[in-house]
Amino acid sequence: MSSQEYLKAERSAPWREELRKAIKNKERTSMTRVEMNSQDPEVRSRNYEEVNLGLTAEQAIAEAHRCIDCVNPTCISGCPVEINIPKFIKNIERNEFLEAAKVLKEASALPAVCGRVCPQERQCESQCFYVQKLNKPAIAIGHLERFAADFERESGNIAIPETDPANGIKIAVIGSGPSGLSFAGDMAKKGFDVTVYEALHELGGVLRYGIPEFRLPNEIVDTEIDVLAKMGVKFMTNCIIGKTILHEDLLAEGYQGIFVGSGAGLPHFMHIPGENLNGVMSCNEYLTRINLMDAANPESDTPVYMGKKVAVIGGGNTAMDAVRTARRLGAEKAMIVYRRSEEEMPARLEEIHHGKEEGIVFLTLHNPLKYEGDERGRVQRMLLQRMELGEPDSSGRKRPIAIEGDTVWVEVDQVIVSVGVSPNPLIPATFPGLEITDRGTIVVNSDTMQSAQHEIYAGGDIVRGGATVILAMGDGRKAAKAMAEDLLSKSRA
Repeated sequence: MSSQEYLKAERSAPWREELRKAIKNKERTSMTRVEMNSQDPEVRSRNYEEVNLGLTAEQAIAEAHRCIDCVNPTCISGCPVEINIPKFIKNIERNEFLEAAKVLKEASALPAVCGRVCPQERQCESQCFYVQKLNKPAIAIGHLERFAADFERESGNIAIPETDPANGIKIAVIGSGPSGLSFAGDMAKKGFDVTVYEALHELGGVLRYGIPEFRLPNEIVDTEIDVLAKMGVKFMTNCIIGKTILHEDLLAEGYQGIFVGSGAGLPHFMHIPGENLNGVMSCNEYLTRINLMDAANPESDTPVYMGKKVAVIGGGNTAMDAVRTARRLGAEKAMIVYRRSEEEMPARLEEIHHGKEEGIVFLTLHNPLKYEGDERGRVQRMLLQRMELGEPDSSGRKRPIAIEGDTVWVEVDQVIVSVGVSPNPLIPATFPGLEITDRGTIVVNSDTMQSAQHEIYAGGDIVRGGATVILAMGDGRKAAKAMAEDLLSKSRA
């Protein structure tokens, strides 16, 4: 293509018309992106109440007005569950908040959850026209999603999505985390008889035990699950599939399809000296005991030690949740220890920002070498290796390289390790016919999420090994679509 042909094509590209539209409507393009209302950092770092307070109706409407209603809304393709984002935003712009919530529920079983915990800045918002073409802040899609879902809940007019007539086909779901709930909701809409089995005594999976209430209140999770129950989804807790009930038992009970969304709850450690000292524990155990077992209460049957000098090893969302929890439980110094730079941290930008406001210390470009304890066997200090960044590795991030001879001792009385997780091996070990990777994840067809065992589909962390809530939900939706098509075609044959 010649330079003249290229310029002609550029001038006639579809987005050029959208740009002219945006420029013409100067009021919209000049408006500043809305800021989320939140508790004062000094106050919230001492309580467990939700940090973000939501948008007012006036703020939500103003932000919705910024959306220019693109001809080709690339924000939708950036959403793993493919919410019709322009449609729900336009309903907010027209003050039709309940209609906006209905649009969200067409694609998402957990809109109030996603509006709070999804990394929109790396997904839908990163594909916004404002970012892609105007170099302006994206529409605050996540804030608007939360607003619509919260408005519906607080109004008392919670709409229950319509379901097709019952088709009599029984489906089992293993795990009540985001992938399982998303799958269950879509299958219920299609008329299937769905039962969700949860190993723990509370529903929600990682939404319940892994995310603190200051980020995701339990009330929100309960409301989303209640909607699924009203759609006909049945729930059974305290039931360990692979132990309480076996694969052959599910088949004997007439289940024609099984979705495995059992997550990844097996923590990784670094295998360095001192990890067996008192006061060194996995992030999974720390958050589960606090979020699910009331361990922050000294009267609890299983209280957790509340350190004053707490180090959390890792840079993801789970690490940030743990260090901010420690701050709320009285830590005078709560530290993130991460071997790469802050720019390389996988945690949400909002979490990092909130952590800094709350006084979290970031020891980036540091990596633990060993821990040492006192005479009672409790961790007392850690030796950190200072790091520098080299060339990018297979993840695309710059590889951390130790600076030879450059180490530092730091005093600690509690260390929480958050350096990755693997799936619990129970399902892979007890379900015959599955193909398993060397990481313990289930191999599936990426288009259908179907495993080598034809009736078994899987998604979320049991397939990915550790990912976001919204990616797990996307897996659930994809699996539901494929399984429903397969089973319904067979029932008609």
